[in-house]
This record gives sequence, structure tokens and C-alpha cells, in this order.
Amino acid sequence: MGRLFGTDGARGVANTELTCELAMSIGKAAAMVLIKDEKGKKPTVFIGKDTRLSSDMLEGALTAGLCSVGANVVHLGTIPTPAVAFLVRKHGADAGIMISASHNPFEFNGIKLFNNEGYKLPDALEEEIEAIVLDNAEPYPVPEGSGLGCVSYLPEAIDEYVDHIAASIDGDLKGLKIAVDCSNGSASATAAKLFDKLGADYKIMNYEPDGVNINEKCGSTHIELLQDYVKEHKLDGGVAFDGDADRCLAVDENGDLVDGDFLIAICAKSLKEKGRLKNNAAVGTVMTNMGFNQFCEKNEINFIATAVGDRYVLESMLENDYCIGGEQSGHVIFLEYGTTGDGQLTAVQLLNIMQEKNKSLSQLASVMKRFPQVLINVKVSTAKKSEYADDEVIKATVADIEAELGNRGRVLVRPSGTEPLIRVMLEGEDKNEITKHANTIADLIRERLG
Repeated sequence: MGRLFGTDGARGVANTELTCELAMSIGKAAAMVLIKDEKGKKPTVFIGKDTRLSSDMLEGALTAGLCSVGANVVHLGTIPTPAVAFLVRKHGADAGIMISASHNPFEFNGIKLFNNEGYKLPDALEEEIEAIVLDNAEPYPVPEGSGLGCVSYLPEAIDEYVDHIAASIDGDLKGLKIAVDCSNGSASATAAKLFDKLGADYKIMNYEPDGVNINEKCGSTHIELLQDYVKEHKLDGGVAFDGDADRCLAVDENGDLVDGDFLIAICAKSLKEKGRLKNNAAVGTVMTNMGFNQFCEKNEINFIATAVGDRYVLESMLENDYCIGGEQSGHVIFLEYGTTGDGQLTAVQLLNIMQEKNKSLSQLASVMKRFPQVLINVKVSTAKKSEYADDEVIKATVADIEAELGNRGRVLVRPSGTEPLIRVMLEGEDKNEITKHANTIADLIRERLG
């Protein structure tokens, strides 16, 4: 993990950890690295943002940094992360930046970088940016006069993105009764237009952002509200997005959660039936539920597991020509239509399968059985996040529990790529047994590293 960038961009508490000065420096360094082989060119960088109070402040700082080294900036306004990636590619921009901390509370913010093809930057390029920002590896250029960058706007950005998502299916969503939870985030600017265009009978929820209510007891990180609403109003289902709308989770007609593993299973099965599942594979991570492995075996689909983080899922997809992959959290990548996880694209693909098959979401989700899973987030300082791996007591305890579980379960302990947490995940046949073991490991980490 990098010094500035985690698995999903640079993040921190806005104005204390992620300061204007740091944002300005990242903007300068990003422009230098992304166009270093095109000397003399004035690059164009698209900037989008979510609804956090601090997004305007960081947008201003990034814009100032970019313009000061000679880059032109195009403001996209409030828009989902995958829309930035799509629009960069469509319009031939040199890079894209999304200001968002995704599912984190409003006081956090983040900076995600995309190259000219709409892909998140590989580790090597992020390390170059880090070296310029943190180590003064290269001096910032200081152009004068006409060498400075300027700012413009793309008012049609939302409509272009909505049209793109709607065009990913052949039919429409007429007749489906659904609820849509926008998490008071980026989807608040796009979801109503999208589902209007596709003709769904929908109820939109949490679409009135005020700068501080993003992800607050709503959206994909607080699915309970959507579950209750779908059951109470007897809907066909519901979809929920996170703050920057690159994740989607669903709720079936009974109010039961349909997480990212189920979404990938449903969509991969549909793709295989249509002869469109490239190389007969679906990509997940080491956190993917063991039930997904069983689903793949039953349906003769190859399961590819990567490190946690949608960037690593994407790398595997690109290297091996796979078309679908993602994470349990709801990051799902459909490489035929996009270069990054896209919550609204995922929702439309899922709802379209319901229409095509004339099946309920619970029927579709029955293709996979979820193994009980326990996840405990242990708060530690950022400096101590990686120390657990070298702690002999923790390592020995984990090894003993793994031996006890055998092939009935598994243990995964890893630092979060986006938060000051160590995640303890256990999965197995017996919920009580894995809960006991998860608490043992979590308590030990708190005692030794807390």
C-alpha cells in the first residue's frame, strides 16, 4: 500500500489529513506524471465530485494545482465516479479526477485518479506521484502567461452518462416496481433521470444531499432502510448505492440482501447462457464468499480470486480478457460497458435480467448459497495497520484457529485499504463457531495494537 494512495485513491479527514495544500500538490504531480511523455502538450483533466461539504474546497485546490502547471480543467459537477471514467474516455481527455471518499462518513474525502482510458492508475504511476509530492523527486513546472491552464464546464455530462447506462440493455424496465436509495450522494444527480428513461415504476430515497448527510444511515452501507421499505410497500425489489455510486447492493421482494457476490453470480450465469461470458470466468477476491466458489463449480464457471480492491479485480480482467468481476461490497465491473465499478450499471443489468427471465429477484438469487461470514473491523492507528503481520502472538493464534477449522472454514485478516482498520473475517459452516473465533482474534489485535 502506498504512502498517499490506498486501494481506492488518497483519503483522509478533509482539511486536516487531506488538506488543500496536499490536494494542490497531487493535482500538480498527477498532471506531470500523466503527460510526461508528451512534452509541450497542455493536457485536459476532467474533475467530478460527490456531495460532501468538502468536495467544493478540494475541487478548487486541485483545479488551482492543475492550472498552475499548465493543465486545462473541465468541471463535471456532482456526478458518479464511473461517469468520470466514462466521460474521460468518450471525450478524449488526458486524465480524470474524482473527489470522493465513497462509502466513508462525510468528514472524510478522497482523490481518485483515472488515466486517459478511464482506468484507475496502476501502483507504479501512483508511486511516481507520491515521490513528487512527498520526496520532491521532480520540481513542479512554473509556466507563465499563455502557459497557464484554464477552466471550462461540461453541462451535458449527466445526460451523456445516463444515456450510456440506458443503452447497455436492449429493452426497458417498464412494469418493475422498485425502490432506489441514492445515499444522498452522487446518484442523487443521475438516478431519477436514468430510471425515468427506462420506464421503471420507482420510489427514489435519500436524494436530497446537504453536504453532511451522505451515507448517513442510508445507501449501500445501511441497507436496513431499503429492506424495510421494499417489504412494507410490496415492491419487486430495491437497489442501493454508496456515496459516489460505484457500488450497488440489492434487496429482493422479501427484503433479503442480495450482495455483490450474488449480483456477480446472477449476471455471470446470464452472460454464460447468452454465450457472452468471456473465457468462461468470473473474477472475485479473497473476500468472496465460499458459496460463490460452489456456484461456479456447479455452473462450470472458472472462479478467479484476486487481492481485495476493485483495481486488482480489473487488472486480472484486463490481463486475461474476462468480462465480469467484482467484490462482495457491490463493486461490480462489466468490462463491456465500463472501466470501473458502476452501481447504476449493475442495477440496470440486474433488473434487466429480472425482466428477461420474468423471475423474482429471490428466484434469481437462489443460484447461490451464502456461507455464514463474520466480519469485525478493529480500529487501529494508520501507523499500526500493517504491524499485525509481524506479531508472533497474533500469527500463532490465527494459525491455531485455521487448523481447528480445517476445510470447514477460513480466516482472513487484512488492513483496510481506505480506513484505519484491520478487518477480521471468518467464514464457515457454523456461525457460532466462527463468531467465537473472530472475537478472539479481534480482541487480541485490540490488546496488542490498539
